[in-house]
Amino acid sequence: MAEAFCGGSVASPCREVGVGLAGRVRGAAAALAESLPASGFGNKCTFSGGRVALADRKTRRLPQSLEAAPRQMNLTIGTAMRWWEKGVQPNMREIESAQDLADSLLNAGDKLVVVDFFSPGCGGCRALHPKIAQLAEKNPEVIFLRVNYEQHKSMCYSLHVHVLPFFRFYRGAQGRVSSFSCTNATIKKFKDALAKHGPDRCSLGPAKGLEESELMALAANSDLDFTYNKKLDMVPIADAIKKEAAAPGSSSPWLQPLPATATQLFNQGSENSFLSSGR
Repeated sequence: MAEAFCGGSVASPCREVGVGLAGRVRGAAAALAESLPASGFGNKCTFSGGRVALADRKTRRLPQSLEAAPRQMNLTIGTAMRWWEKGVQPNMREIESAQDLADSLLNAGDKLVVVDFFSPGCGGCRALHPKIAQLAEKNPEVIFLRVNYEQHKSMCYSLHVHVLPFFRFYRGAQGRVSSFSCTNATIKKFKDALAKHGPDRCSLGPAKGLEESELMALAANSDLDFTYNKKLDMVPIADAIKKEAAAPGSSSPWLQPLPATATQLFNQGSENSFLSSGR
């Protein structure tokens, strides 16, 4: 190896003592290259600590019961139903707003509508719910509208609902026909009202829905998005003229008491002629 150093193009320590640092580095590199096998680095590791094994370790699987537990837990949480959602029938629906309640009553026609006021934290409501659901199933022609007190406190306050569970029955042109509170022990009160107002009948006018005082209270509530336009009462023309003519202090010539013949003519055509009473 010394001869190889001396045969190189760079002077080695065997010929001159004052060889530079760069020459020594090149010589050492050449000597190292000659000492290695032609195939490259050897297979044996010269590391004093021995070989290091880097094999892939097999992942230990969890027991089947533990692997299924998270999935079962997620499934249970995702499908869990709150008590007031259990047993709900197709004719039972939860009200979303005051406008929804008013419109639903007006659109019910001649059908009986039961408005059920409840609260998730009300023990009496929870105990009574299964029986109400059973009655709804047995009376598919009756509409059950449910009002969650916790979500609609302001609306319930305007409708003067201060006790739970509470029920109001509405039927066609009659409007509200019954209003009461009952519990599981007094469920007979609910059944009696259902039997009394449930049979088929034909109303002589459109559904009345909420009382006018209730509509005005809802409209005056700034917490609610509800509007109410009061409709003017319509009366026959003959009745309006008679009323104004009979009013004390009336001096208009045409508002004086009418002859009998004129009154008869007005009465004949008054069925299809209406005039606003606010004139």
